[in-house]
Amino acid sequence: MNATTNIQPFSADDFANALAEHNYEFAVGQTVKGKVVSVESSGIYVDIGAKSLGFLPIEEATLSGASRSSNDEAFPIGNEYEFLIISSQNADGEVKLSVRRLLFKQAWQTLRDYQADSKVFETKVIGTNSGGVTVDCVGLRGFVPRSHLSDSSDLAKLIGKTLPVMVLEADETRKKLVLSNRQAAKLAAMSQLSKGLLITGKITNIRPFGAFVEFSGVSGLLHVKEMSQKPISDPTRVFQINDMIKAVVVDIDESRDRIALSTKILELHAGEMLDNSAQVFAEAEERLEKNISKLWEA
Repeated sequence: MNATTNIQPFSADDFANALAEHNYEFAVGQTVKGKVVSVESSGIYVDIGAKSLGFLPIEEATLSGASRSSNDEAFPIGNEYEFLIISSQNADGEVKLSVRRLLFKQAWQTLRDYQADSKVFETKVIGTNSGGVTVDCVGLRGFVPRSHLSDSSDLAKLIGKTLPVMVLEADETRKKLVLSNRQAAKLAAMSQLSKGLLITGKITNIRPFGAFVEFSGVSGLLHVKEMSQKPISDPTRVFQINDMIKAVVVDIDESRDRIALSTKILELHAGEMLDNSAQVFAEAEERLEKNISKLWEA
């Protein structure tokens, strides 16, 4: 004879009571998923699996704040999203939520990743001050110092323009975000350089050992020994600051961030850079073609 098991039916009330007895713990700073239940003028009610609905205040709905109508479009009823808990459960079991702070948190992490990877990305200039320009950087306000701008001659003209940048400092605690346009331009330029490339640049500094030439957002060194086949004791005998010249890239040391240039390789006869540099530069392409094999033999 088989024993009969007496199974009591589990009613809807029993299920509700079981849910009520469950201890939901929601901690401030926790990220939760929830489904939009209703959109009100003051904010959005969200089902996050608690005994009471979570509440997303209107000012916490987006990075810049929003209106009831825009939230209707941004958070359609029934859709599920991630939210950040910003206050503990109150007496009614309700927790306060934020999308704005979650987006900020994610943006800072994105910027830290960009910094670790030396990533170049685009930002839009939104303002200026005496020290540089402010930019909209993945939803955060960033600052590019004047010294880190490729062109700082007229800051006002940069407003509204897009600049490639790299992260110098991303400190979420201090809300400090410093970027460099110059480094981004330099990295992009370095990636386009190759040994044997003919460049056009401007002399920006002259030292006893050579001249510094600025071109395409980077600076290269034209060593005194690479100026001419004829020995030169004083670089100012050949060049002056702000002179526009043509030179050939003869070495690239990315690890030390150095670019070596040569005008000597453009000479067909020793001393031409001293006697007639204008002709050498005018015929630079043809001269390099004739002498290019010397570059690989060196």
